[in-house]
Amino acid sequence: MAAFDADSTGGGDLAYDPNFVPDSVKTFVVHLYRHIREKNVYEIHQMYEGSFNRLTDRMFRESPWPTAEAVAPYVDGDHVFCLLYREMWFRHVYARLTPTPKQRLESWDNYCSLFGVVLHGVVNMQLPNQWLWDMVDEFVYQFQSYCQYRAKLKNKTEEELQLLRNFDQAWNVYGVLNYLQALVEKSNIIQILEREKEGLEQFTATDGYDYQGGSNVLKMLGYYSMIGLLRVHCLLGDYRTGLKCMAPIDLSQQGVYTIVIGSHISTIYHYGFANLMLRRYGDAIREFNKILLYILKYKQYHQKSPQYDQILKKNEQMYALLAVCLSLCPQSKLLDENVSTQLKEKYNEKMTKMQRYDDEASTVYDELFSYGCPKFITPSAPALDEPLTNYNQEAYRLQLKMFLFEVKQQQLLAGIRSFLKIYSSMTVAKLAQFMEVDEATLRTILMTYKHKMHSTDNDGKIVSNADIDFYINDDTVHVVEAKSTKRFGDFFLRQILKFEEMITELDKVQLD
Repeated sequence: MAAFDADSTGGGDLAYDPNFVPDSVKTFVVHLYRHIREKNVYEIHQMYEGSFNRLTDRMFRESPWPTAEAVAPYVDGDHVFCLLYREMWFRHVYARLTPTPKQRLESWDNYCSLFGVVLHGVVNMQLPNQWLWDMVDEFVYQFQSYCQYRAKLKNKTEEELQLLRNFDQAWNVYGVLNYLQALVEKSNIIQILEREKEGLEQFTATDGYDYQGGSNVLKMLGYYSMIGLLRVHCLLGDYRTGLKCMAPIDLSQQGVYTIVIGSHISTIYHYGFANLMLRRYGDAIREFNKILLYILKYKQYHQKSPQYDQILKKNEQMYALLAVCLSLCPQSKLLDENVSTQLKEKYNEKMTKMQRYDDEASTVYDELFSYGCPKFITPSAPALDEPLTNYNQEAYRLQLKMFLFEVKQQQLLAGIRSFLKIYSSMTVAKLAQFMEVDEATLRTILMTYKHKMHSTDNDGKIVSNADIDFYINDDTVHVVEAKSTKRFGDFFLRQILKFEEMITELDKVQLD
């Protein structure tokens, strides 16, 4: 890693010396190195989540940490530790400063070296799940960031353009996908999860850790790489492939992906978004509902977490996407009462507008989609010899255009749904009269409704998203309304929990 001056790191303390290692940093790296060698996961986690952030806030708010070369003498020059340290170093630069073009390239090289060691060497370490998740998550984030940076050509200097030409393989989409896929395959995580279902393996029960003295690094990086692949494919607009990558993880059960809050939220956010874009509205609503309810219950426990701001942001984005799903597929019975209340507070007025299917509705769909969607990327590098323009919004505009086209196709369905709700049966001629179209056009609209309210799941089976269905017999439309299952148990459990909370509060009151 090169020594950078303050200007090259995006500003900060002019007195920054990349080779100066304060005593507190020496103590930090020496202890972290020792705990890693001793496989003391608890202490590693405390230092990674606590000490690193406290030192950052105190000493490195506006400047990078000392370089890996500077701290190497205090950790026996350990190659793998220096790779891990650099990974944290670059993550800090991305989070607190502005990475230079050179730093973006060096971070790519460091990930290649780190993953290369994991894939081809013997990594005899146990690292906290939080750190291993952050590695994969940051790897995908930096890839996304580089694609956005590379596509903004308008104000690039000749030096920056030359770097893009010379290092055209850095953060290449195939390289990113290959590393993630290689981690999945080399870790044998898919086979481990299959054996766990048969009772032959313990993975979830041990949170992915190896208590027999082995290593959890490759195994957990492989597990989290499946989530990373889902995210990358969502960024590329390939939603079906993304969902296939996630197939080995059973989202209907508590799993290792739920242990780290960032992993839990990222998984469900991208899973829900992919289902929304594939018209699997029911699946998207169910998963958004579960994670939003979880955040509602437990977010106070994460207030001191470095990820807290990101949790709140994703929470708001998922409410926006949930509002979109319910406007296209009114399945409010799938929502928990508490989530439904929050949704109405945030988006009741906008959801009413979206159900009108006029120009104003399209504007609201545009607004909520733009707010809730991922930052799409164009995987191919732009041509650097043409007049320099910015291409970073092209992928987003394409996905927005496809989404709004889907919305427009469903505009007539709102009218059909409103009439089907009123009648249990009616003739095709009468319904055509109500809709103010001829019978042939009405039959086309009815078939469109059937098509749009059905989708295929991961196994290729056709599933219905409709709250109201119908069939035609002898020129008569017969309505079949889906009966909602009343879940009395959930209602009573909620009331019991409320009473318990009240009793707990009353017990705290001291009577005079």
